[in-house]
Amino acid sequence: MEFVKKIGSCMATGLRFIQGHFKATVLVLFVLWLILPSSDEGITPHNLQKIALTGPILDATPIVEQIDEASENDDVKGVLFSIDSPGGAVAPSVEIAYAIKRLSEKKPTVVYAAGIMASGGYYSAIWGNEIIANPGSMIGSIGVIIEGADVSGLMEKVGVKTQVVHAGEYKQVGTMERQWSNIERAELEKVINGTYDLFVGDVARARHLDLNQSTEYANAHIFTAAQAKKVGLVDSIGVEYDAKKRVEVLSKVTDPVWNKEDPMDKFFKRFAAEGASLAHMYFPPVTLK
Repeated sequence: MEFVKKIGSCMATGLRFIQGHFKATVLVLFVLWLILPSSDEGITPHNLQKIALTGPILDATPIVEQIDEASENDDVKGVLFSIDSPGGAVAPSVEIAYAIKRLSEKKPTVVYAAGIMASGGYYSAIWGNEIIANPGSMIGSIGVIIEGADVSGLMEKVGVKTQVVHAGEYKQVGTMERQWSNIERAELEKVINGTYDLFVGDVARARHLDLNQSTEYANAHIFTAAQAKKVGLVDSIGVEYDAKKRVEVLSKVTDPVWNKEDPMDKFFKRFAAEGASLAHMYFPPVTLK
């Protein structure tokens, strides 16, 4: 509350200054408009674009928008999709994966494993034309998990009991107030196994791997970059410089110009991601990790 009051005070001070010095404020803005170049003046449109996926995958919308915009931008001839993510929710990971699939069908798309590219982070990468991994990156963890707590012991100590009315045998699947029954556990396993089959099937198709040999590259194994290359999860090993050079070669641009992300946009994206992460702590979804 104190922070909000300070912001309001600063805004009020600014408004009072503008009101009291209106002519001076207009004059300063006019001079700045005259001497500063326009946003387009002297700037060559970028023809190569880097898109970064960082942190837990909880909301695909911002990344998918960037991918689709790059796909529709005729000036962009190639894309570097940099990933440093431990995974996240299933549906957003699938959204990103299929956005990359659409993009890679139109223009060269190289995926770069910048740090951790695991579970949903790896799912997001599979449809790139090539995957290049940093030598120190961690790859894989192709698996699915759902977690829940049993707080019945704590509730008993505190003296709290729940009262529930529900219709449908499986309506309380995943409840925290008691240990899961065998029927409930079987229901959750059905969902987990179905999601795992989807994940592994897409990896096998995208990476041209033998589905019958999935225990070698899936099964939640974690790999170093070199190990991931050996089992076919990545194509080569290198740093971001190498990944960018590969995009330039595949795109056949003679004068490569990369996009530069606005620092404020980057800050707000990270801020939003952290906020979403805190929110999902209270409503944990089925996750790829």
